[in-house]
Amino acid sequence: MPTLTRAEAAERASVVDVEEYHVDLDLTADGDTFRSCTVVRFRARAGAATFLEFEPVEVVSMTLNGQPVPASASTGTRLELTGLAERNELVVDAVMRYSNNGEGLHRYVDPADRSVYLYQHLFINNAGRVLPSFDQSDLKASFRVSVTAPPDWTVATNGRLVSRDGGRWEFAPTKRISTYLASLIAGPYHVLTDEHDGIPLALYARAALAEHLEAEAPELFELTKQCLDRFHEIFDIRYPFEHYQQAFAPEFNFGAMEYPGLVVFRDEMIPRSAVTESEREHRATVIAHEMAHMWFGDLVTMKWWDDLWLNESFAEYLGTRVAAEATRYRGTWTTFAMHRKAWGLRADQRPSTHPVAPERVADTDEALLNFDGISYAKGAAVLKQLVAWLGDEAFLAGLNAHFEAHAYGNATLADLLGALSKASGRDLSGWAEVWLRRAQVNTLRAEVSRDGANYAEVAVVQTAPSDYPTLRPHRVGIGLFDRVGGAVVRRRRLDVELDASGRTVIAELAGEPVADLLLLNDGDLTYAKIRLDADSAAAVPMLLPLIDDSLARAVIWAATLDAVVDGERPVAELVTLVLAALPMETEVVLVEDVLRATRGLVDRYATPETRPAALELVAQAADRLLAASPPGESRQLAAARGLIGATIDVARLRGWLAGEDVPRGLAVDADLRWLIVYRLSVLGAADHDTIDAELDSDRSASGEQWAARCRAALPDPAAKETAWAAVVGDASLSNRLAELTAAGFWQPEQLELLDAYAERYFAEMPAMMGVRSGMSAERTALAAYPDVAVCDRTRQLAAALLARPELNPILRRVVQDADDDMRRALNARG
Repeated sequence: MPTLTRAEAAERASVVDVEEYHVDLDLTADGDTFRSCTVVRFRARAGAATFLEFEPVEVVSMTLNGQPVPASASTGTRLELTGLAERNELVVDAVMRYSNNGEGLHRYVDPADRSVYLYQHLFINNAGRVLPSFDQSDLKASFRVSVTAPPDWTVATNGRLVSRDGGRWEFAPTKRISTYLASLIAGPYHVLTDEHDGIPLALYARAALAEHLEAEAPELFELTKQCLDRFHEIFDIRYPFEHYQQAFAPEFNFGAMEYPGLVVFRDEMIPRSAVTESEREHRATVIAHEMAHMWFGDLVTMKWWDDLWLNESFAEYLGTRVAAEATRYRGTWTTFAMHRKAWGLRADQRPSTHPVAPERVADTDEALLNFDGISYAKGAAVLKQLVAWLGDEAFLAGLNAHFEAHAYGNATLADLLGALSKASGRDLSGWAEVWLRRAQVNTLRAEVSRDGANYAEVAVVQTAPSDYPTLRPHRVGIGLFDRVGGAVVRRRRLDVELDASGRTVIAELAGEPVADLLLLNDGDLTYAKIRLDADSAAAVPMLLPLIDDSLARAVIWAATLDAVVDGERPVAELVTLVLAALPMETEVVLVEDVLRATRGLVDRYATPETRPAALELVAQAADRLLAASPPGESRQLAAARGLIGATIDVARLRGWLAGEDVPRGLAVDADLRWLIVYRLSVLGAADHDTIDAELDSDRSASGEQWAARCRAALPDPAAKETAWAAVVGDASLSNRLAELTAAGFWQPEQLELLDAYAERYFAEMPAMMGVRSGMSAERTALAAYPDVAVCDRTRQLAAALLARPELNPILRRVVQDADDDMRRALNARG
């Protein structure tokens, strides 16, 4: 895919103003290509030259204002035009190629029934893979789409369906949208429809998932209606497009994408096996997140990618908020504190850190890399802090003024800050400078001195990394918790303002009786790393299970895990806490995240000598939780998954596959069976025949993906060589299969077998970046990284690769960040 620079985009926007695309696609041919006939109508500066993104397999014909365009104008990635008129009509007939990497028009063959499914994903700079286009966010236009497809297919786009005649579909023109938001799905999709408040609703999924879509539809429609109602309560402008359709597509790169009128989700969100309540909550939050984009991103779009936060930070904040306010999933802020913020904090401390709102994003390659925990989670946490400071009424008033001023157009950071400042009566320039324009994170520590049984002084000390020395104003909660009988109660909570001086004395606590636990950031109002005072930290193992506020427990768990990541506390101490406290944890997202994070830290921070014992304690914690969980409850499933991932009890795992000694209420369904087979594969207790037999009984998309991961995990030299060759060189392997093969490859139990592949990663991964592209390349490179080969040699190999000036920027960022994680692991072992 071609790179577009910021300078090129600004120059092109000064030359052209796009009015309409009429895209006519013929999807009836077999093979890996399709026909695209496009009419582009646009205004321009008379006599000027410009270009469109365009990546054809074959050009059939091209005319500009009725005159032929020479074939040499198409360079393979761009279409160069000269001698423009004030009003122009470009007509291009071309053959284009389907993709298997989730970009352009992705083609998927369902292994369940061999049906073909398509979805269009033009994200950032892939519109040229489907049509010639001015592919930048501030050149909005109306899209009118026509499609010829097999007669048994269903087709849907952003626009409303006008007519259908057999396999011929005609759609109404859309409102003005950016090119990356043009959406389309096609194939024998199963469709369910509904309506709410005058808005037509629809759900789409593959035919193989029809039964599961039918089962999930009542909740999906309910969530959609609840979120629409809540957004209509807080926003003055109603839902700004004609219909609200949601499609669940195979091998989708993102969790979901906010195409106006036709949101696309990865189809794992239509579960075929048992899932936990936290997974259902996650889906609800994603639905709310994508709906928030209808205003932040679709109605008002960032002018250029340096304002990505106007899309993702706001959708992350509002998605979490609206799901909590409008749906039955009231605990989304607990999940945010435990899971999403941890993603942001880790991203913010890596070498690739960047401001929430960078001054400049040079090109679309850099823009892709900024779709990370900073643009999403940190930005959302910063907005939560802003709301606590401004007040909700002023915040929402500013947002509504922003929408009114820029509807169906583009906006910048300055535009939004101006609206918020006017609504609140506060100058936000200083706030924006320290929170949005400067990278990295502060650490807040409680500093306590006593006078007998009372506090003599409580202060909050704020620090910053030496390379990023910014101190910030924070609004934080401070909770005082005491043990009373068999419970822990919050005696008092103060909301206080911390200035940027570095040390703030909390005068209100002088003379207050000392609490059993003093919790900084109670309520999770601010974005910072939290460290407890020594006495509170020592009390955590006894008090944590007894605190009835799940958000407070999330803050404590997150701070504990972060201290281990930073090497301030040993992984052995974490494992001991998990064994003591997790079996009594009632919030399933905390169970899942603590088990997942602890397992990852044990795999990398424990030495090969200490890892088996640490892993056994994790397995014991999961087993105790399993025994304590009511049958059929989410905690039971989460505990079972954690146990399967940590245990080395092969006989027990095989027994569960055979239906023996399975805990009452636990369904060993398709996905749990695969998880067991995967663990057996890692342990060398399964082989190709085992995997093939499981796949024979589960010829599905999920089964195919699980089988690929299991084969890569086998401790067999031939299996490893086959998997590695597929990851680094097999262009026919789809995005999801490549990522999952890479994800199964590295196992801490197999370090001796895998020794040579660490060196091969750094030697061969640059070539892989030519086989794959974009997000698929990034995720495959990250999954294939030798992160469990924790040694100085791995870091030396990384340094040598990073010294190459021509290194692909996506791979450079993957290796930089993974190497920083390796540095932390080595420090922790030391």
